Amino acid sequence: MPEADIHRRIEAVYQSESRAVLATLIRLLGDFDRAEEALHDAFRAALEKWPTHGMPENPRAWLVSAGRFRSIDQLRRQARFEAFDPLVHDTAGSESAPEDLETGLPDDRLRLIFTCCHPALAADAQIALTLREVCGLTTEQIAQAFLTPVPTLAQRIVRAKAKIRDARIPYEVPAAAELATRLASVLRVIYLVFNEGYTASSGPDLMRLDLASEAIRLGRLLIEMLPEAEAFGLLALMLLHDSRRAARASPSGELIVLEEQDRSLWNRAQIEEGSALVQRALATRRFGPYTLQAAIGAVHCGAAHPAETDWQEIVSLYDLLLRIEPTPIVELNRAVALAMRDGPAVGLALVDDLLARGELTEYRLAHATRADLCRRLGRRAEARAAYTRALALTQLEPERQFLQRRLAELAAN
Repeated sequence: MPEADIHRRIEAVYQSESRAVLATLIRLLGDFDRAEEALHDAFRAALEKWPTHGMPENPRAWLVSAGRFRSIDQLRRQARFEAFDPLVHDTAGSESAPEDLETGLPDDRLRLIFTCCHPALAADAQIALTLREVCGLTTEQIAQAFLTPVPTLAQRIVRAKAKIRDARIPYEVPAAAELATRLASVLRVIYLVFNEGYTASSGPDLMRLDLASEAIRLGRLLIEMLPEAEAFGLLALMLLHDSRRAARASPSGELIVLEEQDRSLWNRAQIEEGSALVQRALATRRFGPYTLQAAIGAVHCGAAHPAETDWQEIVSLYDLLLRIEPTPIVELNRAVALAMRDGPAVGLALVDDLLARGELTEYRLAHATRADLCRRLGRRAEARAAYTRALALTQLEPERQFLQRRLAELAAN
């Protein structure tokens, strides 16, 4: 195989496997920073060896072995490392064969999520660390999502890693008795992993399918360990959203909004599975926000045509969701549903109230929603201003193209 092709395949392996390799290296080496260095060493080794020796049959296992052994070799070269780091001494003393390193590989990202969600860490640090280590988002991307200065966010992640190291927080899925107390945090981070996969925070592509698929896989593992209503609800929500992936972008990558999607492309098997999980979660009467969001998704997926959407049911579900999760984002989504049921003027008044409160001033979708409602009402100047504001806040190229197209349409009419 030509060397250029090998390099492209290594890049593809990095995109699809690097976070899983990192999760396993953290388990084996017991330290985040050491594992990250080992990850980079492993890919450097791949760039050196694979062009001449060919790609291994199992690239992930090869990379784990290479990273681990190089890290151990480096530690052995450091003077007296055994005296001050018994944890690494224990790790280095057991050089498993590559096939042994594969054992448990599929669950390592779930272990990493539970580690990042340990109650000893602050809630904001749990989420930031998970997005950095499990999703591979940059510090800048996470800071943008949190509307937090980059140095502040970076320090938060550094402190969380140090806390895990210094407190010897175990890299494991906790015992059954502890699972329930960690469930809310774990559900939240799996949800955030999925969201980043479903609509990327920035970059040229609308979706990161590897992250969306990984979040769904983790959701399935979670309900096997802890079959709680909200775990079912989250998996249902992810399946119902993911069922629309083939219809969300054109062949050239342009964003297609829900009302314009070709619904024949929706994945009916995922819709049926997700809808059944919603009913299972609702039947427990112990459901929460993920189940209600999934129920809203099921209503959308149950409509063969946009005109058949039961907006009354969706508004009712948002009313209930707003009672248990009174956030500005839920209010914004409810305003959209009310606009579809009662007309754009009703929705616009609610969106204007939200923006006046200042909580969504920097949220691109609030301005994009206002722009769309103004466009529907024929308030062209206001629509242009709101689209322009949304465009200034958007880092994702397909969204930028969509907003630019809307502005061009307004200018042409």
